Formats: sequence, structure tokens, C-alpha cells
Amino acid sequence: MAFKKISAPLSDDDVMQLKAGDTVLISGVIYTGRDAAHAKLVELIEAGQPLPVDLTGQMIYYVGPSPAKPGAVIGSAGPTTSGRMDAYTPQLLEKGLKACIGKGSRNQPVKDALVKYKGVYLAATGGAAALLAKTIKKAEVVAYPELGAEAIYRLEVEDFPATVINDAYGNDIYEEGRKQYEIKD
Repeated sequence: MAFKKISAPLSDDDVMQLKAGDTVLISGVIYTGRDAAHAKLVELIEAGQPLPVDLTGQMIYYVGPSPAKPGAVIGSAGPTTSGRMDAYTPQLLEKGLKACIGKGSRNQPVKDALVKYKGVYLAATGGAAALLAKTIKKAEVVAYPELGAEAIYRLEVEDFPATVINDAYGNDIYEEGRKQYEIKD
């Protein structure tokens, strides 16, 4: 399996070169955020207030990392279920977000927003939290520290592995996979 190496943050051109089914190794800066942080970000957007992080070109990883052990950068850092962020994702994509990383499928409004705003949805391997944490070289809370593990972290990653599930062309590797195994009369 060949990996495409990508650097975060992403440009529109970077996004348009990714296709559903591609496996990638991400290096650079990614942010974390789960439903509590997403709700706060969307409240700010709806109120016309500035966001605590400029989302232009950024990637958000849906993770609530466990506390770091002594000498470690971060604790286990596995993906959480992406559907929990579906209600918020289109508004964040409109603000410039280019990629989300999590696990599980996305709803149609998110897929439509990925096409409209040139974004991608990637899946990280669930159950591999300790291994994924090894790709995180630096972690710092940049917003909402009161949310604990659900605060927004700025992560510096090196060769973080993920698979493109939904691309900016409307393709969905999960749907394509199901079609291959459908019983046809």
C-alpha cells in the first residue's frame, strides 16, 4: 500500500489531489475538537464572533486524548465517532476547515459541504490509540481548557496515518465498498 504524504495545513489544491480510498501520512499541525468544542465554535460563528483558532486550511482530529504519562507528549489519542460532529461540520468547512479526521461515516449534508467547500473526511484507525499517539510530537491546549480532554489542542504530527473516506468530488469509500458486496438479482 502506497501512502501519499501530505502536510497540514492544506490548500484547495492539496485537497483536490486526494481521492476516496487514498491512504495518507499527515505531517504538520492539526487541531483537535469534539462535540463540546464544536458547539462552542458554532456559537461564536452564529454570533459573528472571532474563533479562537483560524480554521483556514486546517484539519480537525476528533479526539479526546488521555492524560500524558510522565515524559510523554500525549496519552492515547484514538479517533471518536465523527457523526457526533455532523451538525457542526458544514459551518466549520464554510469557515475554511479543509479536513476532519475521525471514525465512522458522515451524513449527506457533511458530504455535500465537503464538495462545496473543497474538503475531505479522513478516518484514523480505531483501536490504535497508543500507536497514533506516537505520531504526535507536540501537544498544547489552545482553547477551552475547561473542557479537559475535549479542549482544543494544537498538535504537531509526523506521519500520522489516515484514509480518505469522503473526497471533494462526492466520493465515499464506505458506499463504494458496500456496493462491491451487495447481492444482485
